Amino acid sequence: MNWFAAFRTAWRALAANTLRSILTMLGIIIGVAAVITMIAVGSGATERVQEQMKGLGSNVMLVLPGSLSAAGVRQAAQTRSRFTEEDAEAIAIEIPEVQASAPSSRTTAQAVAQNANWNTNIFGTTNDYLEVRDWSLESGRLFEAAEQSGSAKVAWLGQTVARELFGEEDPIDQVIRVRGTPFTVIGVLARKGQNSMGQDQDDVVIMPMSTFRNRIWNAGGNVRRIWTIHVKVREGQSMKLAEESVRELLRQRLKVPPGGDDTFSVRNLSEILAAQEEASRIMTLLLAAVAGISLVIGGIGIMNIMLVSVTERTREIGLRMAVGARPQDILAQFLIEAVTLSLFGGALGVLLGGLATWGVGVLAGWNVNMSLGAIVLAVGFSALVGVFFGFYPARRASRLLPIQALRYE
Repeated sequence: MNWFAAFRTAWRALAANTLRSILTMLGIIIGVAAVITMIAVGSGATERVQEQMKGLGSNVMLVLPGSLSAAGVRQAAQTRSRFTEEDAEAIAIEIPEVQASAPSSRTTAQAVAQNANWNTNIFGTTNDYLEVRDWSLESGRLFEAAEQSGSAKVAWLGQTVARELFGEEDPIDQVIRVRGTPFTVIGVLARKGQNSMGQDQDDVVIMPMSTFRNRIWNAGGNVRRIWTIHVKVREGQSMKLAEESVRELLRQRLKVPPGGDDTFSVRNLSEILAAQEEASRIMTLLLAAVAGISLVIGGIGIMNIMLVSVTERTREIGLRMAVGARPQDILAQFLIEAVTLSLFGGALGVLLGGLATWGVGVLAGWNVNMSLGAIVLAVGFSALVGVFFGFYPARRASRLLPIQALRYE
């Protein structure tokens, strides 16, 4: 069989009924475009969750204070802090699964530098905070031991604060003022981006815990209360086991009676974001499956049109078979027509899907990721649809008897 001649014949047959061919391909075009767009949106959502996980740090737990009770009325969460810096140190030392533990407290204040000022988050913590959060310094240095113990007036700036206060100028060794206290900038943090709540993590000034306590809170050197403990679990260790160990240790240190309610909460951030990632993946598969229904509908349309084409061209089939065409030649001809409709519709669907993906990313501001795998999957599936739904009409055409086909009116 001359395949080139078969393709040319199939193309001529489709071109003879251009409008009908276009309408037949419409279901395939929409189906392929929908599959590509849905997979791109879902993949973008999954990548966004992965970025948030990287932003929080890997294998991270957050230990938060409980609520304060007054006259039998429980206040809001995180209104009572009984944590101390020693609690954070004990977690790092006594629990083998823990790689690092960092105490932290925060407030908001106006940061001033020269003629610029910016309201930002002020954090007090230790060098371990960067290890726990998988954060690094873009420039500058870590806090020295003497600075951490002696309430030194030094600080790191997040990218947002550095830009707002100094513009393009290098902030290192510059002086900022926070609540009237001058601080020397010794480091600029690497860019972190937004967290899962959409908050800018780069909008921060970080200083040693003792500095924050004595110069921002003015709590005095003997009061070592903190608000939050960030805990990083070693790679390969069980997050669940580490969480139970942290909970048991803190119950002992905070003297929670047996059977009593915890006066704190432990949040496993990795599990929360992993659940979000799984939900995004399932939603992507669901949307792709729904979009795939359009491809099936398009395939049914191809089968109907091919059946009509077989009926219209019965005499042509009989004539071809009378001059020597074999049943497999007729089968191949109609299959080629069906697959050509599917592939051409798939190509147009890819263009439409790319345009729709771009529109969603630009107009809606969503994260999208149009991958080659999604394109191959959609076009490959459209070709299979053409073969599957085109086989029955093609087989019916190939089984016609030449004498009956020639007599057909």
